[in-house]
Amino acid sequence: MVFSSLTFICVFLPLVFLAYYAIPQLKVRNYLLIVASLFFYAFGEPVYVLLMLVSTVCNYVFGRLIAHTRESKKSQAKAALTAGIVVNLAFLAVFKYAGMFVATADSIFSQSWEIPVVALPIGISFYTFQAMSYLIDTYRGEVEASKSYSKVLLYISFFPQLTAGPIIKYHDVDKQLSLRTARIEDITQGMRRFSIGLGKKVLIANTMALTVDSIYGASPGEINIAVVWIAAIGYCLQIYFDFSGYSDMALGLARMFGFRYKENFNYPYISSSIQEFWRRWHISLSTWFKEYLYFSLGGNRHGRLRAGLNKLVVFFTCGLWHGASWTFVVWGLFHGLFLMLEEYLPIKKLPKVLGVIYTLLVVAVGFVLFRADSFEQGLFFVSQMFTGFHFEYASTALAMEQLTPLFIVVFLVALVACTPLKQLVERRLLQSALLVQKLATAASYVFAFVLLFVCILSLSGGGYNPFIYFRF
Repeated sequence: MVFSSLTFICVFLPLVFLAYYAIPQLKVRNYLLIVASLFFYAFGEPVYVLLMLVSTVCNYVFGRLIAHTRESKKSQAKAALTAGIVVNLAFLAVFKYAGMFVATADSIFSQSWEIPVVALPIGISFYTFQAMSYLIDTYRGEVEASKSYSKVLLYISFFPQLTAGPIIKYHDVDKQLSLRTARIEDITQGMRRFSIGLGKKVLIANTMALTVDSIYGASPGEINIAVVWIAAIGYCLQIYFDFSGYSDMALGLARMFGFRYKENFNYPYISSSIQEFWRRWHISLSTWFKEYLYFSLGGNRHGRLRAGLNKLVVFFTCGLWHGASWTFVVWGLFHGLFLMLEEYLPIKKLPKVLGVIYTLLVVAVGFVLFRADSFEQGLFFVSQMFTGFHFEYASTALAMEQLTPLFIVVFLVALVACTPLKQLVERRLLQSALLVQKLATAASYVFAFVLLFVCILSLSGGGYNPFIYFRF
C-alpha cells in the first residue's frame, strides 16, 4: 500500500480525522485534506507527487481556458479541451504504457531496443480519468470550471479514492467541496462501511489470493480441470472482494469527512447478461466509458452493427486502461465480443438461472486471462478448464492442498456475501418493530468493531497483499 495498513489505520487516519474536526472552518479543513492526501501519496513514490501537482495545474488551467472561451470562441474551447486530453493521455502513455509500446514494436521489428523501465505512479489511471471528465464536462457546460485551484486539487487528490477509485465526476462533488457537513450518524456509518470493506479485503480476498497465487505459480504438469476451476472461481471472489472492499473503504472514509460518493458495485455476480454485469461491476468506470467514449462514437444511434463495433472499441480501451499488457486488452475484447453478440442473440430471453450461469462462465473465463502472468499461460488455463480431464498424482495433490478448512469456510461466506441477502434482511428489518431495528443496528456496529479488530490482528501478522487495482 501507499502506507503500511497498520500505519494508515492506527496512526494516519486517526490523526487526520481528529485534526479535521478540531478545525471549525471548512476552507481550512479542505487545506488539511489536501496536505494529508499529498503526504499519503508521497509514501508510494515521493517524486510522483510532483507529477500529480503538474497534472492538476494543467487541468485547472485548461478548465479555465475552456470556460473562458466556451460561449464566445467555441473553436478555441475545443482546442483547449483537445490539448487537455492530449496532455492527460501523454502522462498515461509515458508512465504506464511506454514499456509495453516499445516491447511490442521490438517484437514486431526485431530491433533489440532497450525497453524503458518506468515506475508506475499508483492510481494514475483513476485520477487521470477524473481529470479528463472534469475538462469534458466543463466543455459540455455540465459544470462550471472552478476558479479555485485548491478545489480541483482536492477533487483529484483526496486520499480515500486517490489510489484505486472509484472514479468521481466533478459535478457529483462540486457543491460538497464548498459546503458539507458530517453528522455523528454519517461518521459512525462511514466507520462501519470502512470496517466492512477492510474485512472483505483482509479476510476474504487475501485468503482467496493464497490459493490463486499458489495455482498460478504451479508447473503446467500440476494443472488439470479441478485445479484450474478452483483458481478461476477463487480469483472471481478475490478480485470482487478486493476491489469492492476498497470501494467500501473509500465510500466509508469519504462519508466520515462529509462527502457522499455513488456506489461502485451492485452484486455483479447475480447478472444474467454481460451487459447487466457491466451495469453492476466497477460502475464508475463503465459509466465513464459509456458517457465519454461510447456516446462520442455514436452509441447505438446508427444501428446494431455500429453499436456492437462501438462496444468493441470501448472494451479494447477498457482492457488497455487496466494494464500495460496484451492480456488485459484480450480480456477487454473478450467482454466486448460478448456484448456485441448480445445485440443479436436472445440472451435476455433465457431463464434467469441460465442467464446467470452463462454470465458467470464468461466472466470466469475472462478473469483467467486477466489474472494470467502471460498470454500463453492464460490460454493454457482456459484450455484446461474444458479439456483437463487428467488426474495425475501431482495435480490431484495440488487441488487437495488448496481445500483447507479455512479456504472452504471463507469460500462459503464469500458465496453468500456475493448475493443481495444483506439487502433482503435490511428490508425485512425495516418492516419490523422499532426495538428490533435498533437491536439490529447496534449488532451491525458491534460486528463492524469486531471485524476491524480481527483485521488489525491479521495485518499485524504480516498477512496482507496490496489491492489489485493499485497497479491500475
